[in-house]
Amino acid sequence: MVNIKLLAIAGLTALLLQVPFFTTQAAAAEITVEVADGVYSYRPGDGYISMFVVTSSGVVAMEPVNTKHAQGLLKAIRSITQKPVRYLLITHNHWDHSSGGQVFRDAGAKILVHNEAYQWMQENPGRDMALPDEGWKGKRKDITLGGTTIEMHYIGMSHGLGMTVFRVAQQKVIYIADVVTPDRVAFAMVPDFNINEWIRALSEIEKMDFNKAVFSHSGNKAPFGTKADVIKNREFIQDLQKAIVTEFKKGTNFLKIPQVVKLPKYENWAMYKEWLPMNVWRVMLDMYMGPFPWRPALAFEK
Repeated sequence: MVNIKLLAIAGLTALLLQVPFFTTQAAAAEITVEVADGVYSYRPGDGYISMFVVTSSGVVAMEPVNTKHAQGLLKAIRSITQKPVRYLLITHNHWDHSSGGQVFRDAGAKILVHNEAYQWMQENPGRDMALPDEGWKGKRKDITLGGTTIEMHYIGMSHGLGMTVFRVAQQKVIYIADVVTPDRVAFAMVPDFNINEWIRALSEIEKMDFNKAVFSHSGNKAPFGTKADVIKNREFIQDLQKAIVTEFKKGTNFLKIPQVVKLPKYENWAMYKEWLPMNVWRVMLDMYMGPFPWRPALAFEK
């Protein structure tokens, strides 16, 4: 019998190997930067960026990605402090972000994720994924360690399941996965995004009180970004929608629209030429067929 999971992984791997953005990232040097007092970004050059917070009572790590990445993240933490890692926070369900947790469990950390992601992870265990210790419920959960408060904000249906933004309250730094990628168009075929809910979620993030943001992916080499990056990503999606509507109104052949739509404002963003047509297909299908994925509002969201 054909192993569908292996075929899917092989297909995605083939896609990623064809694009220079990922190969450029892989060749980059490992970098750990203090972006605010006690708050660090970790960028090993594998296309993913994590964050950790050092407090007087221990460390909070964010986004394990996979075992290799998690091992490097723990090593980076140990280069800064020998204090125990108390928590590992995961933003959402997808295997490429939620794997590698066992590295931190072995180091004594408690692994937390939103319950919506936790339920998915129970039913869809990845071979490199450790089921978190707790699936927290509701729209927000705070943890305080050594006088530092980290807010976990569930932003609802947007991308994946359980998508959460982490805010370090005192330092006004947030960590955002996938829903914002500075200076890069949307990822490939824009998988597992509800487009309009994505826009809604970004608008909610814009209202949060923060000065700096660390993103799980970035189209530039800066160790952190700002609220302006969130706004630019929202505007990109909305500009893409407007351009597609314009072609609908012109009567442009549906199959030709992905090649016709151009957004010169963003032509210097990473992967513009390679991924913009796929971005158009995904957003266009959402507008034509109706939003997907979709689910009814959860009780605490009403």
